[in-house]
Amino acid sequence: MAENVLNREFVAEQPNQKWVTDMTYLPVTEGWMYLAVVMDLFSRKIVGWAMRITLGLSTSR
Repeated sequence: MAENVLNREFVAEQPNQKWVTDMTYLPVTEGWMYLAVVMDLFSRKIVGWAMRITLGLSTSR
């Protein structure tokens, strides 16, 4: 588990200062898909996401 460096301070003064992540899984016909997202706390916009059929890390794109 990563260290809690935000200490529950979820306000950013400028873009790209603080990013947060979350992961969830979604049911699909073949089983499950895993979705991970990255959000910029300044704009509250999603700045990145990835979806995979496994939880393992992959180096291919």
